[in-house]
Amino acid sequence: MTDMFNEQDADAGAAEALRQRRVRRFSVLVTLTLIVLCNAIILLSIWASGINLDGLFRTPDHFSQSRDVCLRYNWHKVSGMQQPVRLCYEWINLSDPTGNTHTFQEDTDIVLGADGKLHYEHGERVDSRLFVLLAFAGAVLALGMAVSKFLIARYRLRQEASSTLRPS
Repeated sequence: MTDMFNEQDADAGAAEALRQRRVRRFSVLVTLTLIVLCNAIILLSIWASGINLDGLFRTPDHFSQSRDVCLRYNWHKVSGMQQPVRLCYEWINLSDPTGNTHTFQEDTDIVLGADGKLHYEHGERVDSRLFVLLAFAGAVLALGMAVSKFLIARYRLRQEASSTLRPS
């Protein structure tokens, strides 16, 4: 009689171990699939939207007499002065290995400082589309994690239900 109970306990323990192994294998498969799928959705949406990731962060680019060669001059309105000032509009940066020309950024204001010198006042350095992109990526990742938890919990319940329906 006790041997029959020990065999049933051993069978139940083996069935539980098999069920846990199946759930673990399924959770790894779902996790890897959703990682690839979520990343593909994010990358395809970046590609489809046409957002230039290099242009999302603006770095200040201005003419320096010590390291640049000016190609063209232009007149610019300076805050704090009545007359426009002639400034370099297009230049070559000697430390830039590409040799591309640099131009005066339109969103850069030039102001007369308290020291009597001209200073660059740059606009926003981060494009607002970056925040939309980050929010979208966060939403895709959160949705992927929720789907993963749902699928794993559903699979676990099905495994438990199928083991209780089988006659021992």
